[in-house]
Amino acid sequence: MARRRTLQAPSADALKEIEAGIDQELTRTAVRPPIADVVADAAMRATPLPQADREQIARDKADAERLRAAQEKGLVAVEIPIHDITADALSRDRMDLNEDEMQELMTSISINGLRLPIEVYVPQHVEDGAEYGLISGYRRLAALRRLNALSGGSRFPTIAAFVREPQGVKEAMVAMIEENEVRAGLSQYERGRAAAMAVYDGIFTSVDEAVTVLFQTASKAKRSKIRSFALIHEDLGDLLKFAVALNERQCLRIAGALRAGLTEGLRGALEKTEPKTAEEEWDILLPLVEKAESGVQDPARGGRPKTAPKVQLSERYQLANGISVAQEHGPDGYAIRFYGDRVSPDLLDSVMENIRHLLEPK
Repeated sequence: MARRRTLQAPSADALKEIEAGIDQELTRTAVRPPIADVVADAAMRATPLPQADREQIARDKADAERLRAAQEKGLVAVEIPIHDITADALSRDRMDLNEDEMQELMTSISINGLRLPIEVYVPQHVEDGAEYGLISGYRRLAALRRLNALSGGSRFPTIAAFVREPQGVKEAMVAMIEENEVRAGLSQYERGRAAAMAVYDGIFTSVDEAVTVLFQTASKAKRSKIRSFALIHEDLGDLLKFAVALNERQCLRIAGALRAGLTEGLRGALEKTEPKTAEEEWDILLPLVEKAESGVQDPARGGRPKTAPKVQLSERYQLANGISVAQEHGPDGYAIRFYGDRVSPDLLDSVMENIRHLLEPK
């Protein structure tokens, strides 16, 4: 029979040795997360900011949020190079500049700086490499450009401007026209030009919409006349030199001739002559205007006259060589119209030859 072993309780020294071994094993197997050490170290090192500093940080954050909101609404002026702005991209309403007033404005800006920023937007039709189109502030921009040229380019290379978002351009134009109507009064042609150019640049979809919005306080009869003035700019604006001098009666008579189908005749008369005064220009147009009026109404029949179907002319496309082209659609079919000093019979012959090769079957 095997002998039984007698169990003996471990001594105090043995127990201490066992406990030390267990602690060492636990320390080796339990891994402390690194982030816990980072957080603990940051907490040990961090010291709370003074109350005044915390308030300043909160104010800075609120100011930054307000600035971003103002920038999104176009309420913060930015500095833009004066040559990055196309003054005629949209319909600045005033076309004439009083030289005495311009000199006074230049003197004021030269001494005191520009007090009021201009308004610009990013146009659909970019011309001359410009990035912005002018909404309001034509005189201020013109004054700075003159001062810049006089200084050899060293002064006033930029101008303060509010950059309007597309949804804000209409409101800015309305304010511009209302201000100038009250301050100086616009000519008949300038009113029509403002509406026509706004449509060309995509601010409005039609002349009717442009006239309704821009001249919302005008009577129905006045808005109807402005639509006629817009027609003059669309069909003859590139050739008229003294359009601003036309009075209301003259504008309405020209618009009647255009509606009667005499656009080509009026354009041809203007292209062949170079009037020196507004009177000379009107004398050039008058025979065709009277011709249209003489055939407008048949006294034997009475009632309103019938007008010839209007020729629809698309927007012009400016080419790099200085020539511009436009599509034309009328009762007789389609046509392509060419504009510019470089247009010649030889050029048209070359174009026709290319069109013939393009359209003939291979």
